[in-house]
Amino acid sequence: MRKLRIATFVTSHFTIPGPKGIIYAPLDVASELCSELARRGHYVDFFAPAGSRVAGCNMIDLEMPPLNRNFKKLFGTAGELNESDIQKIYNLWDQYFLSEIYKRAISGKYDVVHIHPIDRALPFSRMVADTPTVYTLHDPIDKWRADFFDIYRSGNQHLVSISDAQRKGAPGLKYSATIYNGINMKQFRFSKDHDDYLLFAGRLIDQKGVFEAIQAARLTGSKLYIAGSPPSGEYWDRKIKPNLSAKIKYLGNIPRKKLAFYYRNAKAVLFPIKWEEPFGLVMAEAMACGTPVIAFGRGSVPEIVENGVTGFIAGNVKEMAEGIRKLNRISRAACRARVDDKFSVMKMADGYEKLFLKISKK
Repeated sequence: MRKLRIATFVTSHFTIPGPKGIIYAPLDVASELCSELARRGHYVDFFAPAGSRVAGCNMIDLEMPPLNRNFKKLFGTAGELNESDIQKIYNLWDQYFLSEIYKRAISGKYDVVHIHPIDRALPFSRMVADTPTVYTLHDPIDKWRADFFDIYRSGNQHLVSISDAQRKGAPGLKYSATIYNGINMKQFRFSKDHDDYLLFAGRLIDQKGVFEAIQAARLTGSKLYIAGSPPSGEYWDRKIKPNLSAKIKYLGNIPRKKLAFYYRNAKAVLFPIKWEEPFGLVMAEAMACGTPVIAFGRGSVPEIVENGVTGFIAGNVKEMAEGIRKLNRISRAACRARVDDKFSVMKMADGYEKLFLKISKK
């Protein structure tokens, strides 16, 4: 197999691994993918701010510090800048990295450039037509985004969706592949046994359905542990905090690696999303531990959860409660097997490696 020269970029705002308290899925996905590609013998330049590390990759920081830790030092307090100025600074910080990547691409250094912040890279990749650029689309594809993808369209640009459901927002775009996000199976150990609690993990916002998880737990008299971003705002104060009790407990903002313990010991993970989520890593992580997922059937859910086999797909809180009552029908081994077959780092790397080899110069 040909060995490829790959440049990758996610963000200049955070170090990799992400700082404590920051949950940003593209960082985890990109670092796991690049480590596996490097293990397979490909040469990977990973562009990221100073202090970053990704196993097996050549790290290039351009002597740039992570913006999140240095913003005040470099640009003063946020109160001295309006929101538009702050966004411009973040964009320009990223674009410095992108300009260096494509400067090197022009000289023929790379076979493939793999970019995650597509909005900021479009003008650069369009001008470097001899090097293929692959974009992984992590967000829902709104019409305005699709319009810009179409405006900047060129033969060397390749769009990768992370689920087929993600494409529904812009079915007319030319996609090169759907490649599911993958997780490191070693970080999510399987357990055939479990404790007597349900788990919700994610951002504590209305779109994630935290309140609906509480309602479903109450209907079945179940314990519910809630893990997620630090509590703040009206949603927390009005919908979540008043409902905490001896049975409904907030655990705090649990780091991803420690979250595996709670996945492994839960009888099920509740995922009552109220938006078209492109890919829910929580579902794959839970099932890798053998834990069934009961989710509302929106976005990528029907592609990740096999209804009646690795959990249940519900249409509302009442149906979610019915799923909780039927958990004894689900094989925890089947949950693990589904992730190993479809959502592991190995499967993700297979997909990208195949695409990279196909589009790169012979």
